[in-house]
This record gives sequence, structure tokens and C-alpha cells, in this order.
Amino acid sequence: MSAVHGESVEITTPDGVADAYVTRPDDGAPHPGVLVIQDGFGLRPSLRALADRIAAHGYTVLLPNAFYRHGPAPVVELPEFIDPSERPEIFQQVFPMIRELTTDRLRADAGAYLGWLAASPFVTPGKVGVTGYCMGARLAVVTAGLFPDRVGAVAGFHGGPLVTDAPDSPHRLAENITAELYFAHAGEDQHMTPEHIADFDKALTAAGVSFRTETYAGAQHGYTQADTSAHDPESAERHYRELFALFDRALRG
Repeated sequence: MSAVHGESVEITTPDGVADAYVTRPDDGAPHPGVLVIQDGFGLRPSLRALADRIAAHGYTVLLPNAFYRHGPAPVVELPEFIDPSERPEIFQQVFPMIRELTTDRLRADAGAYLGWLAASPFVTPGKVGVTGYCMGARLAVVTAGLFPDRVGAVAGFHGGPLVTDAPDSPHRLAENITAELYFAHAGEDQHMTPEHIADFDKALTAAGVSFRTETYAGAQHGYTQADTSAHDPESAERHYRELFALFDRALRG
């Protein structure tokens, strides 16, 4: 893997200034752009390491703090190792912020993030990739539906909820999506039951979206996140293989 250069940046949005981490191969050359959308625990060292690994594969990666309206990261004080069963109060802190990320707010935020990538001299012209984790997978689908001319590939891992009864449920945006999608659901995940997965796949198929979904048997919600009790090293490595295959195919031609 290539050495990478990472730094903190600030991105102006319609609602303020979002702090973010950007990382890229340390060769001075432009590379395809990737937007990483965080899980519910927020921008932290382990997510920066995840972004670095994607960058080392040959991408310029932007990882914004989705909770910037509540201050710069870390918005919530987290232990080095996150075990929600021992720290249930963490969920009480993050759930309200997650619910605040409505489609309208995401339209404003994602527009700013995608605009930043398009203006960067270290990003090659063309569509970008988006990958999201947990809540970020939901936001990744919405981003692809809101900005079909900007997004060429979307991946989501242990995401949810992707199918709800709400008018702005992510699956209802399928008809707008032009990107290629890959989603890897956790086998042990109440946020995406087999019924939800079937409904999600049905919506994508009806919309003519190019996609593949898989369920990683035995994996828990959060399996990619190395600093949590849900981490599954084998499934996490599988996620990188599939993510790189998707981006290399869709973004590099």
C-alpha cells in the first residue's frame, strides 16, 4: 500500500463549518475521490485509520464530521474501546443527532462535501465513490439519490434502516440512482432484517439499479469498526476487498 498524507480541513456548508479529515496517497498526484460517511459514534481515530487504508489503495478520501452542528469532533466523549453494553449512555447522546440528519440537511451537507471534492486539485475529474457505515450507509444511499450526476459508486456496510414506512425512506430514492451499489448486511442485525433486505433489493431491481447485496453470516451490526465490541476481523477484511473491487471497477473504468 502507498504511504498517505492526512490532514484536517474545514468545509463551509449552508449551516456552518464542518470539520473533516482528508487523506490521499503521498505522491502529489490526483486520484479518484471518495466520501466516507461515519457511523453513529462519529469521527475518531479508528475511522481516520479506515480512511487512510482506502487512500492507500489509490483514492483521495474525505471523512467529514456529520455531527458538526454540535461542535467539532469528537462530539461525544468515547472510550478507546467502545462496548455499548457497558456504556449505554452513548446511545442516548448520539441518537438525537442521528435523527437530526434529515434528507434536507443531508442535501445541504453532501452538496458541500461533493463540491469540496470536485474543487480539490488532488481529485481526478469525474464521479466519486461513497461508502457508509451503520447510519452512514443510509446517508450514502440518500446521497446517491440526491446527486446522481456526482456519485458513481456506493457501498454500505451493516447499514440501516434502509427501508422504513417514512416518505423519505432511502429505498424510495432508488429510481434516481445511477451509481453501482454494493451492500453487505450483518447477519445479526435488527436494523436490517431479511424482510428489510428483500424490500431493499426489490426497490433497487425495480429501479434498474446495478447492485449486489450480501449478508455476512454471523457478523454483528458494526462489524467493520475496529474499536468496537462488534468488530469481526474476517468480515472487516472482506469489506475492504469488496469495497476496493467496487471502486476500482466503477471509478477507474
